[in-house]
Amino acid sequence: MYIDGVFSGGGLKGFALIGALQALEERDFIFRRLAGTSAGSIVCALIVAGYTSDEMMEMMDEMNVKSLLDQRVSFLPSALTKWLLLYWNLGLYKGEKLEKWIASKLKARGIVTFGDLPAESLRIIASDLTNSQLVILPDDLPRYGIDPKKFPVAKAVRMSCSIPYFFEPVRLRTNPVSLIVDGGVLSNFPIFLFDDDQKRKQRPVLGIKLSPREKEEDKKNIKNAIAMFSALFDTMKDAHDARHISKRHERNIIFLPVSEVFATEFSLPDEQKHQLFHYGKNKAELFLKRWCY
Repeated sequence: MYIDGVFSGGGLKGFALIGALQALEERDFIFRRLAGTSAGSIVCALIVAGYTSDEMMEMMDEMNVKSLLDQRVSFLPSALTKWLLLYWNLGLYKGEKLEKWIASKLKARGIVTFGDLPAESLRIIASDLTNSQLVILPDDLPRYGIDPKKFPVAKAVRMSCSIPYFFEPVRLRTNPVSLIVDGGVLSNFPIFLFDDDQKRKQRPVLGIKLSPREKEEDKKNIKNAIAMFSALFDTMKDAHDARHISKRHERNIIFLPVSEVFATEFSLPDEQKHQLFHYGKNKAELFLKRWCY
């Protein structure tokens, strides 16, 4: 059965998304259109390229995820270098290795730019800090003077994954230069892309979200500046999407409230990766038993 899919961001929690994908594959669901943010954009790009959940886990097992953290080389003391690079480059890691890894996997399936994909098959969310706006890729590229068909899919994924202060922003060479960061800053679960009340849905829309339902979300206990920063970021990330998740949407969303893993936990052991995978698969299987589409 053909469906449209939305995959949320969540960094290394995204292994649970792959598990949920396997449950869908076993039920013979096939995605026609996909939308994703951050970790969700990686999974969506690999799905469009024709990779299965087994292939995704195999490539994750083969790769040391920590090797994607490409810090700039410096002859200064490491502690000092870390903060100087963060100050001047706006991120601890470049993000180039992540982009190259994604590009290699997509190229192996004949995909380099959005022109290699069926129209509207993939949309990726990023955040433009320079112009204070959400960016839908490839749809919004013409307003930057960029031909969507010539824009690399891997670069769009990297843009969506550029967690502020962790990865350096991607600089779009516009006038002035536009700084692009993680799409989760403005929309971590872009179900709104398939939410047009003026049009009759061609297919069911299924979302996979790495967080609990809003009513099940723990209240923030803010006692210091660090806790406030975390709460501030979570509010920015979720407030926009919460407006689009009504009761009618909730019945079409697989919620995967992963709490024991941090989004930037790149040292995650293989055992925990597989635990997340099986958690996502089990939750999706339970959901599909009662899903009325």
